[in-house]
Amino acid sequence: MRSELNRLPIRGRVVIGEGERDEAPMLYIGEEVGQGDGTEVDIALDPLEGTTICAKNLPNSMAVIAIAERGNLLYAPDVYMEKIAIGPGYPEGIISLDLSPRENIEALARAKNVQVSEVTACILDRPRHARLIEEVRATGASIRLIGDGDVAGVIHTTDPDETGIDIYLGIGGAPEGVLAAAALRCIGGQMQGRLQLNSEEQIKRARKMGVTDPRKIYSAEEMASGDVLFAATGVTDGNMLSGVKFTREHVQTHTIVMRSSSQTVREIIARHQDMDKF
Repeated sequence: MRSELNRLPIRGRVVIGEGERDEAPMLYIGEEVGQGDGTEVDIALDPLEGTTICAKNLPNSMAVIAIAERGNLLYAPDVYMEKIAIGPGYPEGIISLDLSPRENIEALARAKNVQVSEVTACILDRPRHARLIEEVRATGASIRLIGDGDVAGVIHTTDPDETGIDIYLGIGGAPEGVLAAAALRCIGGQMQGRLQLNSEEQIKRARKMGVTDPRKIYSAEEMASGDVLFAATGVTDGNMLSGVKFTREHVQTHTIVMRSSSQTVREIIARHQDMDKF
């Protein structure tokens, strides 16, 4: 990713990356990339979203990147974020982090004109979600537990007919929240995120990054504003993307590229003939 970004005629700054580390081996928060001329942009990226599911060859591991003009991506600290998301086509404001899981699911069911039992919620399978899972099950809604990869989990709400997922609930990484918000800006949907700043150290870190209200609820537009580009390449097979395929002659990849200003979604299936450069 670094070598490819450094070929672009941009003045890029990584705002979501591998942490605030000087001279880190990976793309770190604050690193400058690009050729140093052209448009100033902020970049959010996750070179491997779903590390564990990739290691276990489970679905929906991806390489993800989002780009927007300077100042238009939330400069989020590497902490947890409480999230809720649904796909496009619903009235604004039907979900909220200030509502209970039951209230959100029942509101979504009314908007879909279905029974609550026909709604499926996607939740990360984590001990911290034990109470949330109980509350969702008590409504009668179905649950899809995922082991990792909540960027894909949020994006899956945009096509419930294909993925079977209507709503995303729970706590995951704040960087992944910004990336997911960037994707929703391009393809539609609603999302809210609230940083989980549970110590004075985390609050101070967040304040240095411009977060003045530790309990603020961010909309997708506040996490990724302006004209946003989003791209994801499948690493393992999933609902949205096929994984990397190796043959004797080439490597095949499946990428999706989106842009918010035009609401376009492009799919690219590429064959990389020179395997040494892949």
